[in-house]
Amino acid sequence: MLLFSPKFSRSTNAPYALLLPNIRSIPTMSLSSSSPSTLPLQQDSKEAQVLKYHNQTKHSFRNYARGPHGLDWANQPNPFRRFDSAPLVPLLHPPPPDQTPPPYSSVFLDLPPPKPVSKSTISQLFFDSLAISAWKTTGFSTWSLRVNPSSGNLHPTESYIIAPAIDSVSDSAFVAHYAPKEHSLEVRAEISSGFLPKFFPKDSFLIGFSSIFWREAWKYGERAFRYCNHDVGHAIAAVAMAAAELGWDVKILDGLGYEDLKKLMGLEIYPEFEIPARPVKGKFPVIEFEHPDCVLVVFPNGAGKFSVNYRELSSAISRFSELNWKGKPNVLSREHVCWDIIYRTAEAVKKPLMIEHKFSVHPFHSSKLFSENYYKGLTVSEVVRKRRSAVDMDGVHVMQRDTFYQMLLHCLPSGSQNGGKQGRQLALPFRVLSWDCEVHAVLFVHKVAGLPSGLYFLVRNEHHFDDLKKSTRSNFKWVKPDNCPVDLPLYELTSGDFQDLAKRVSCHQDIASDGCFSLGMVAHFERTLRNKSAWMYPRLFWETGVLGQVLYLEAHAVGISATGIGCYFDDAVHELLGLTGSSFQSLYHFTVGSPVLDKRIMSLPAYPGPAIDS
Repeated sequence: MLLFSPKFSRSTNAPYALLLPNIRSIPTMSLSSSSPSTLPLQQDSKEAQVLKYHNQTKHSFRNYARGPHGLDWANQPNPFRRFDSAPLVPLLHPPPPDQTPPPYSSVFLDLPPPKPVSKSTISQLFFDSLAISAWKTTGFSTWSLRVNPSSGNLHPTESYIIAPAIDSVSDSAFVAHYAPKEHSLEVRAEISSGFLPKFFPKDSFLIGFSSIFWREAWKYGERAFRYCNHDVGHAIAAVAMAAAELGWDVKILDGLGYEDLKKLMGLEIYPEFEIPARPVKGKFPVIEFEHPDCVLVVFPNGAGKFSVNYRELSSAISRFSELNWKGKPNVLSREHVCWDIIYRTAEAVKKPLMIEHKFSVHPFHSSKLFSENYYKGLTVSEVVRKRRSAVDMDGVHVMQRDTFYQMLLHCLPSGSQNGGKQGRQLALPFRVLSWDCEVHAVLFVHKVAGLPSGLYFLVRNEHHFDDLKKSTRSNFKWVKPDNCPVDLPLYELTSGDFQDLAKRVSCHQDIASDGCFSLGMVAHFERTLRNKSAWMYPRLFWETGVLGQVLYLEAHAVGISATGIGCYFDDAVHELLGLTGSSFQSLYHFTVGSPVLDKRIMSLPAYPGPAIDS
């Protein structure tokens, strides 16, 4: 369906505000379906299932993706997974620093010397990445916030550590589940002391992530699969940033397959289930299973290059099925709604073992820094633990142009290239990812001093530049703005007041127009799926989550705030840019500005928290 009047062509010079239909907002979470897939792929292929899901879960001006008519508060999922009867090992809170921690801005220039793996440093890693950051209370409601953000604060992401023996944690190498409410490790199994040293450098360990789709689907219905993968990306970046403060590098082990991850994290405990033919409501505790997403290797900065033999690693992991796994997962809800398309898509994106996948640790690339003064001398820990998702922006604050440029420089995957092209993921935290950059950003600039309001484009992989220019409106300028750093591939497309437009394409949300700038993350979509496979679909969302995490931290480091926006009208964004087909797709929106604080809400310390699961 065309979202704009057909009398406007891609080369139109008409004001863009006129291109949006004057359609009144309809109630969120309508059960209407979205537009069908437009790509000519075989219907029985995994790629076809991914594209069916992607198109069916688009929001539009006429209807929203399918979801619940209202929130079933009696069955809101418990946000805290626990493994009953598994030994619980408390971590330190907060871990006392043994020396002056590095400033936030410094870890983008180089990683500090590595600290040894100990109870103190493991405690700090989790405390600064996946722990509770605060509790909020108002009236009769109390809820927790975490260092890693989550859509709707629902937290579908679970985390695991596979580590060598650590004094005061475990006398043996072990697999443990992280319990953020208690800031503790639930030791689920002991493993061979030779497992990690055989494949990785000394003082290395693994962090694994899994997703409980039901937690997001409870509120967001079919679109929840997207949001779960945003959250995985945020968690990946959160760990990479916390590790950087400790002098540790991080890399995804992307050659491992779904079954390897399932064994590695002890997720075979969950039974398989038959996916229904349509959405079904009832008692389905089986959908509280954890879908294994990925595993990261954390290793000391300066460990040098090393390779990973995925065939041998997979063989060693296969023996994890024989371990004595401890703990039974708790029940999260009494009743459920099974949105069948989520689980069919999860099946389609399962990655096989790829023994030919080449594991590479590239030299660290620093990001350009104008001045440390932008960041007020804050440490990594101070920035990540003060991160909050803004609910409203004040609509007044004006960002300085150099601050804007500095934030975007930290959003570049390759760091400072000195004339080279952006594309390879070499800078913090993007270097954790194993593929070249596939995600760009279209920016709605509202209030940046010295920069005309308008539509801009940050080309994060410059090898896509020609395709982007050909695919978008022919009258876009594609010129560098005034005083833009030479190595920042930022382009002005057109000038003008885009506040109303930004609001309307982001589901009519004021927060998209009341900040200093907002943006949509546009992925190189169709060719990426064709060249790789359906398993790349969630990884595109992971990449947007990593970029979103940087935007969160940058905003807080300069004294303002930000928030991710999962609700937006997909094809309205594409039509705005002149994009047709599925070569490029918008996967995540974001806004940055000065927050409005609700004084009715009281903040409480993260630990010890109240005795509730919320």
